[in-house]
Amino acid sequence: MEAARVFFGLTAPLVVSWERKWFTARPGLTVLFTLLYGSYSIAPYVRDPKAWSALATAVLLTLGCALLLRSPSTPALGFSITGSLTTGALGAVKRLGAVTIVLAVLVGVWTAWGTAPAVGEELLRDDTLAVMFSAMLIAVFGGGILVKVASDPVVEEVYALPDGQNRDAAIALIRSGGRSIGLIERGLLFAFLAAGQPDAAALVLAAKALARAPVDHVNHASKYFLIGTLASVIAALIMSVAARAAVGLPVL
Repeated sequence: MEAARVFFGLTAPLVVSWERKWFTARPGLTVLFTLLYGSYSIAPYVRDPKAWSALATAVLLTLGCALLLRSPSTPALGFSITGSLTTGALGAVKRLGAVTIVLAVLVGVWTAWGTAPAVGEELLRDDTLAVMFSAMLIAVFGGGILVKVASDPVVEEVYALPDGQNRDAAIALIRSGGRSIGLIERGLLFAFLAAGQPDAAALVLAAKALARAPVDHVNHASKYFLIGTLASVIAALIMSVAARAAVGLPVL
């Protein structure tokens, strides 16, 4: 639990700052937020030097990213003391940022040196994790093959339609489907089904149905998406059942 609290606690401010674009818009706030939230995360373990080195890794990584992503429009870091860190040439600042990130990586490696090999070995030896991950890859990418095979006849029907508005609309909707959406859909379906949460998997399908509601009036496009969804469900269901059975869990 100690390692999990520190890892997630130090990763959280980095992710928040990245999403909020604070690295470029508010670099000073980014460093301060990482320092404060990181201090909260390691609070129970202040007597352990590794906890402080982990915090130093997060702060150095934050500072390095802020410097590396710096542009002429980026405000100063917000500190009262200025120098080459905040006022130097842009190229020099970026080089300093890259050096800071390398330093953060080295400190992080030293911090994790004692526990990372043991954790890595445990993960490598975990048969359940290996089976589930392999089954997920088969469901996600193998399911894509199944979707293509099942939906190709519909695509051929669409291209065989007479030229006109209905044909153009159906082609446009089919092309807008997006391969990445199918990958994410099958990944989520497999994850929920493999975790024994079919209700959550149903929510994924409901969300997709709502997103595709506007295409219901285009017959061939609606048929294309329905077949694709059903094929994705079949792939995810088969592989989740197989994976759960393989590791000794109830199939549903």
